[in-house]
Amino acid sequence: MVAGKRISIVTRIVVTVLILGAAGLTGIGLYVWQLLQPMPASEQAVRVQIVPGIGSAQIAQTLERQGLIRDAGVFSYYLKVKQQGGKFQAGEYELAPGITNDAIIDTLNKGLTVKEQGIKLTVPEGFTVRQIADKVGQQFGLDPASFMQAAQQFSGFTAKAFGQIPADPQLRSRLEGYLFPETYEWKKDIKVEEMIDMMMLELDKKLASLPDNWQQTLAARGQSFHQMMTVASLIEREVVVEDERALVSGVIQNRLNKKMPLQIDATVQYMFDKPKERLLEKDLQVESPYNSYLHAGLPPGPIASPSLASIKAAIYPADTKYMFYVTKKDGSKAHLFAETYEQHQHNIAESKKNSP
Repeated sequence: MVAGKRISIVTRIVVTVLILGAAGLTGIGLYVWQLLQPMPASEQAVRVQIVPGIGSAQIAQTLERQGLIRDAGVFSYYLKVKQQGGKFQAGEYELAPGITNDAIIDTLNKGLTVKEQGIKLTVPEGFTVRQIADKVGQQFGLDPASFMQAAQQFSGFTAKAFGQIPADPQLRSRLEGYLFPETYEWKKDIKVEEMIDMMMLELDKKLASLPDNWQQTLAARGQSFHQMMTVASLIEREVVVEDERALVSGVIQNRLNKKMPLQIDATVQYMFDKPKERLLEKDLQVESPYNSYLHAGLPPGPIASPSLASIKAAIYPADTKYMFYVTKKDGSKAHLFAETYEQHQHNIAESKKNSP
């Protein structure tokens, strides 16, 4: 019986040791797992210089100092387990905190340095071709005139949207409205024509995400694709409050149906090389096919690059009886809508009362 008790005690001790060992290993595993998790995400990228000839351990220390990994030692061990680290390439990298260890390894293995990663270009919604050309010039060191010339004259673009643009001599800028507002990343040596084509290909991509019936909807209304893009650009320039896009689109369609001048200030602003802080009465009398105060109907083409939201609003306007709108002068940038001219005049007076 004594021997049996001894065996039982020994068994308990062994089991306890095993349990404690397993718990310890679990704890260590959990600790290592936590140290391998990405750092808190940040939109501010970090520049990292990998000097030629240094080993993976030194690279890990650099990454830890830059706030891209949690622990250099654990990262180095992870590299050994993954059999990585021997092909890291020297150079300057731009890495954002929050990316995974595997993403860091892949970037360093492929040598995706800042030079290879290219330059980012953000085209804001509502930008004109001229504004895009200026921004390209600033970020790529190119002459904006070369961008404008390619946009106006190059004929080898592959985007489907390009084929929808009419050969109208009244168009102030041929590709206006067709360079989709988005953030792009290109190599420094990209050709201007490739930039422009990619912006239009992005428009193709966004159009493919629309409901299947959008083209039939336009056809039923008797509106061409180019006309829809023109309406979308007007909405983009007129609307700030998201919920008002379809309403403003409805007003535009109502006025078009009644053959009334649209009287949209943004079309007059587009006639000038630089927008004015305030339009004068004489500006509204300047002769131009883009002057929607003098001419009923749509201008010859878009006046800016519309967002997908404005494109959707142009295709699917709100079913409304509104014929007028005026901007509130309370800082909200929202509008007051009216069905009659008398109501519109009242809204104008109310808007002026709220002027800060």
